[in-house]
Amino acid sequence: MAQLQVVQVERIEAVQRATSAQFICARAGVRILATVIGFTFLLPLIACPATFAADQAKRITLVHSFGRDFKPWSEYARAIREELQRQTRWPVDIMDQLLSSARVSGGNPEGPFISYLEQLYVANPLDLIITVGAPAANFFQRNRATLFPGTPLFMAAVNQRRILTSALTENDTVVAVNNDHLAAFEIMLQVLPATRQVMVVIGNSPSEKILRVALERELKPLEGRIKLEWTDNLSFDELLKSAATLPPHSAIYWYNLSVDAAGVAHEGDKPLTRVHAVANAPIFSYDDSYFGRELLGGPMQSVAEGSRQIASVAVRILGGEKAGDIKTPASQFSTPKYDWRELHRWGISESLLPPGSQVLFREPSLWQQYFWTMVAILAALAVQSALIIALFWEDRRRRRSEANAQVLMVGLAHTNRIATAGQLTASIAHEIRQPLASIASFSSAGLNWLKRQPPNVEEVRSGLENIINQVHRVDDVIKSVNALFKNESTARTEVNLNTLVRQVLTSTARAVVSNGIVRETKLADNPPPYVMANPGQLQQVILNLITNAIEAMSASEHGARTLRIETSIDQTDSVVITVADSGPGFDAKTAEQLFQPFFTTKSSGMGLGLPICKSIIEAHGGHLTVASQAPRGAVFRVELPYHRHE
Repeated sequence: MAQLQVVQVERIEAVQRATSAQFICARAGVRILATVIGFTFLLPLIACPATFAADQAKRITLVHSFGRDFKPWSEYARAIREELQRQTRWPVDIMDQLLSSARVSGGNPEGPFISYLEQLYVANPLDLIITVGAPAANFFQRNRATLFPGTPLFMAAVNQRRILTSALTENDTVVAVNNDHLAAFEIMLQVLPATRQVMVVIGNSPSEKILRVALERELKPLEGRIKLEWTDNLSFDELLKSAATLPPHSAIYWYNLSVDAAGVAHEGDKPLTRVHAVANAPIFSYDDSYFGRELLGGPMQSVAEGSRQIASVAVRILGGEKAGDIKTPASQFSTPKYDWRELHRWGISESLLPPGSQVLFREPSLWQQYFWTMVAILAALAVQSALIIALFWEDRRRRRSEANAQVLMVGLAHTNRIATAGQLTASIAHEIRQPLASIASFSSAGLNWLKRQPPNVEEVRSGLENIINQVHRVDDVIKSVNALFKNESTARTEVNLNTLVRQVLTSTARAVVSNGIVRETKLADNPPPYVMANPGQLQQVILNLITNAIEAMSASEHGARTLRIETSIDQTDSVVITVADSGPGFDAKTAEQLFQPFFTTKSSGMGLGLPICKSIIEAHGGHLTVASQAPRGAVFRVELPYHRHE
């Protein structure tokens, strides 16, 4: 009663102080009104808001079980504080109190704490007391008659089995949790059907001893199915060793570890983190405050949902509702959730999870991580593939065109040879007529030598030898003509260019003489100029170049007519054929067009000879070039790869 009287006196004094302050504000307002009428209503609003806010602030004490950082209650306390700040319309002054006496047993550790609380709040009455966890709730229920019986008491995040329902007063309310550990174990065995042993991690404080008894009784139906190993008699080092050496088909159920058997308190995340680092079995629990790194998962209490509900009830009490009139059902386990990383670590298929389970922390696939990059890569690959296909198709068309062009070139070359035949007919007839005339002459002379008495056998023998030589000469001319005009394939053989040049010179000898042309020949014989080529095609090129030179000089009326044909091997191991004339030559513009199809400087030419010659030489890996010669004439130069004759 004495305490209540003191409280009432303090409240009266506070009212008086507030009234006095308002009176002073009013007087100040009157004086300022006489000076500036516009400030009459501003000054009370400026001068008095601090007093108004202070009167409306709600004082709340948050009583922690064991200490500030003992899970799961520390997570509830943090979330409750955040939700109160978010949901209340008043300023709240939240003070934390730590029930450290719950860690020890024996003696009377609660006495000094009770006295401390009485002295702390006697002059600063509380609007609400919130306990977090069973130890704090049980403490206030035991001491409710002396600890602020007129102040609303809100027991939050406490197992409904730990509440003394008969001791609840009209100023007390509870938001309890219903931890169905048997259901959690059943789901654990569904996820790990081969499990034979479960290590239950629990401490050795007085509160935890009570928890073990209750949990052991709840799990009684599992006897015979699994073996339970309890850790309340182990120090933390012994617990780590046991977790690291569990037999196959084991699991770990993290219940509560506040104080181990050695009397060491364990706060925060460190104990679970160390156990997870050495454990050879997956870890489960009943509260998601432990979830996020070490737990495999399962059905658990949701700290976020529970804290929102607790803050909502607290706001109702602060708003004037009587605590005893607020009845809230106990929180149940939320939808099972699992850590994808732990499922992957222990090789557990998601098909074993309960229907509707959430799988969190799933590592995104490459598609999810680099979607646009992958799209860009695939697009680039698609474009590249299309280009490659187009290139293959174009290459195929090119090869087909080249093959057709090759056939056409061979046909054109043959046609060119036939066209050239008309020009060479007279020369060829002359070359054949001469040896035939010699044969007839030697035959007549031989007959005359035989008619003599006695016959001149030596003269006859000499005549027959001359006849044989002339027959061989005719045969060479015929072979040259056959080789020149035969439509040969593109097969290549070893060819001595000197021999090829001599055959062409034989065919063109009469044309050279009849046009008054002086022929200069210089053929390299050491070593002989061998190439790998088609003889007919090269013969056609040489014939075409020599024929063009003869025609160019026959049309010119100036100066001596000289035709120079040379073969050589240069320093780059190329065989060079040079055909030079003393004709009129050509200008630079004409030189650029000489090898274009259908371009000709002749009045009756087709313009195909030189393009065909150039194609033939390039097909043999060589080059055909032309240049003007001072003071007159042109020089055609053929370069072919040298073939070493063995």
